Amino acid sequence: MRKQQLADWKLVIVICLLVTMGILMVYSASSIWANYKFDDPLYFGKRQFLFATIGLIAMFVVSHIPYHTWRKYSKHILITCIVLLVLVLIPGIGLVRGGARSWIGVGAFSIQPAEFIKLGLLIFLSDRVAERQKEITSFKKGLGPLLLLIFFCFGLIMLQPDLGTGLILVGSCIILLFIAGAQIKHFVFLAILGLAGLTGLIASAPYRINRITAFINPWDDPLGNGFQIIQSLYAIGPGGLFGLGYGNSLQKYFYLPEPHNDFIFSIIAEELGFIGATIILLLFLYLLWKGVQIGINAPDKFGSLLSIGIVLQVSLQVIINISVVIGLIPVTGITLPFLSYGGSSLTLTLAAMGIVLNISRYGQY
Repeated sequence: MRKQQLADWKLVIVICLLVTMGILMVYSASSIWANYKFDDPLYFGKRQFLFATIGLIAMFVVSHIPYHTWRKYSKHILITCIVLLVLVLIPGIGLVRGGARSWIGVGAFSIQPAEFIKLGLLIFLSDRVAERQKEITSFKKGLGPLLLLIFFCFGLIMLQPDLGTGLILVGSCIILLFIAGAQIKHFVFLAILGLAGLTGLIASAPYRINRITAFINPWDDPLGNGFQIIQSLYAIGPGGLFGLGYGNSLQKYFYLPEPHNDFIFSIIAEELGFIGATIILLLFLYLLWKGVQIGINAPDKFGSLLSIGIVLQVSLQVIINISVVIGLIPVTGITLPFLSYGGSSLTLTLAAMGIVLNISRYGQY
């Protein structure tokens, strides 16, 4: 297996463009809020720059680690991620933010274990399916045990609770198993079971029911549950074709809550308009296409599944986030990869892209 000298430079450029846009938009979207809360309009922008720097360094380092290394330690990685998911549930270790116990903090440093399990589970599933390719068509021997593992991890995430991240985990893993060769008849039964389970999860939490009703008609409660989506649409609408101009958003003046997080795409559409938002979407589309191409040209099944799984997970997160922002689905709390403010999410996503870049070094073009 001959190794290429360089990783796919076109993918590197696209990633760097998205990260740069993220830093610029986090600063623009958060400047008013940061100045009010921390007396420093650069507060979130500087931290996003720091996270991006750490993430890009991680991506560079990981891109030089042979991807088979992750296969060798796939079980250890998975077990470590599961242990972190358990630890975060323990009071005194796990930190509560936004109503969910999702963080483990040490001083000023904190991590989000759910972000680690998203990647760790993809690595393990890619290894297991590549090792036992013929068993994936059997529900009892192949698909069933893997589904039990996926939903076990989903259950740990739901104990936080974090439905949005859990859905990304389950969705990306099931798509990966389908691509790997699992039979469609098994997924029909799974879809029915999953729909019933999702309905139960929504019904068990009043705030989720409120999100559903706010999605159906946000104007029923414009100052409460419908406030975010209404303000998001108020941001997107005036953006028009070319936008109001960078830094000129009106919705970031305490109308759209924490606009540098889940709803940063609203500010992008408001300031950069339809053209700017479309460019962002095209960059994500190219990232998906390039990741799938790298997977197709990978020299083995493990590299193929892992590359495709990573870019599909990122793409699924993009689809859900933007669907929320434009009012197609209820609010889920999912961030926009590379662009939304955050440490664990940005750093782990960039590290994951480092794995894809390493796989591209071995591509059989």
